Amino acid sequence: MTGNSQEPVLRLGVIADIQYCDCETYGSRFYRSSLLKLEAAVTNLNAEKVQFTVNLGDLVDRDTPANLEAVIMRLNRLKNPVYNLTGNHDYEGIQDMQALYTQLGMPSSYYSFSQSGWRFVFLNTNDISSYTVIKDSPEEEELNAMMEKIKIFGHKNGASYNGGIGEKLIQWLRKELILAGSQNERVLIFSHHPLYAAPGLTALNDQEIVELITEYPQVKACISGHHHPGDFGEYKGVAFITTEGMVETENKNAFGVIEIYNDCIEFIGKGRSRSYTIKMGN
Repeated sequence: MTGNSQEPVLRLGVIADIQYCDCETYGSRFYRSSLLKLEAAVTNLNAEKVQFTVNLGDLVDRDTPANLEAVIMRLNRLKNPVYNLTGNHDYEGIQDMQALYTQLGMPSSYYSFSQSGWRFVFLNTNDISSYTVIKDSPEEEELNAMMEKIKIFGHKNGASYNGGIGEKLIQWLRKELILAGSQNERVLIFSHHPLYAAPGLTALNDQEIVELITEYPQVKACISGHHHPGDFGEYKGVAFITTEGMVETENKNAFGVIEIYNDCIEFIGKGRSRSYTIKMGN
């Protein structure tokens, strides 16, 4: 429930880090419990009549070929479309990445679409990573350059479970933002890895991405997963939400509903997920 008396322009669901696997609990991660939580989230999002749902990646924790179908089957119970991103865990045991994207109904590893005056951009922050690049490829050179830069500046996000976006994807993102501006669209960006805040868990070239994004005032918010406790930050007028991971805790769920109004975005947290109000100018 929000304080806005108007009907939202759009209502969408957000799920992050389901991270299911048929394996024993580890610490605060209750892997088997994720299926029941996902079922409850789907029921709630259907009742909320969201126009679509965004899944921010890490559908499974490991052994993707064995565990993924159980998650997809439950996501398919959503009455309206689900738009998936992959997370770092989703590549475990995968030999054919394109087959993974096809299984998840993704047109590509990154993509966008427009609806109701908004452009929704889905970034693949696994694009350049230790778990996706091919040895001796140009992408491996990009990865090495990112890691060297992290080392030089003493940053903390150089872990093997983090990824970044390469030059080809940077150029695609810039074109998307220019196109959105030319069509008078506002922009929401989704990614698995956070782009800002969430220290140590951000994309490998987070600063490059953020500086690019904030050149374009039509970008109103970026929403990510990966950092299970969640986080929030603002930089140059753009809000960066990292939403909580579903896999954490035995019984407390975590997902959200986003209501987009003409003057604000309401992120309504469910279960452990926190809520945020993002005011928007023109």
